[in-house]
Amino acid sequence: MIDIVLASNNEGKMKEYEELLEGYPISLHLLKDLNIVSDPKEDGKTYIENALIKANAIKDKTNYFILADDSGVEFEALGEHFPGINTHRYAIENGGNEKLNPKLAKEIGGTNATFYCALALITPSKETFTFLGEVKGKVSKKVEGSHGFGYDPIFIIDGNDHPNAYYDDEVKNKMSHRAKATFKLIDWFIENKLF
Repeated sequence: MIDIVLASNNEGKMKEYEELLEGYPISLHLLKDLNIVSDPKEDGKTYIENALIKANAIKDKTNYFILADDSGVEFEALGEHFPGINTHRYAIENGGNEKLNPKLAKEIGGTNATFYCALALITPSKETFTFLGEVKGKVSKKVEGSHGFGYDPIFIIDGNDHPNAYYDDEVKNKMSHRAKATFKLIDWFIENKLF
């Protein structure tokens, strides 16, 4: 069994990774499970830099594999790479996603958007690897669905008819930006014969 500490205390994120990694010999742990306290300043200029900041912040606190991520959405209609690495902050500054999503659907519905997820993996021997997943789509013209979180109620992946939040977690998780990055992570474990 491979022990991986997720550089997070986000239970929702943990659940998503558990579903994505189901069937593999991996045991996931949150920071609090291992009594690790970490709150680094995420001041990187890219998703990968921010994921690395989170992973490196705990590399001397455990001998487990460390997995950290950073993700964001970029709305073409709002400018290049916006809100990007400030996706979470942008929602908070605009009253949270419950207020922001209907506003975006009304104002930029039908325009292009891309979700990104960067993963940083630090091995027990302190080697570092990164993986990037992305999905292209459009902003929905209406808020729809009750699954997922964040911008899921207004982000329609190309080829789908409804926003991510319309689909149950099992379906949504297989096509998300986080899934794309995680599949690359799984391939890395397989290529390195770790399972």
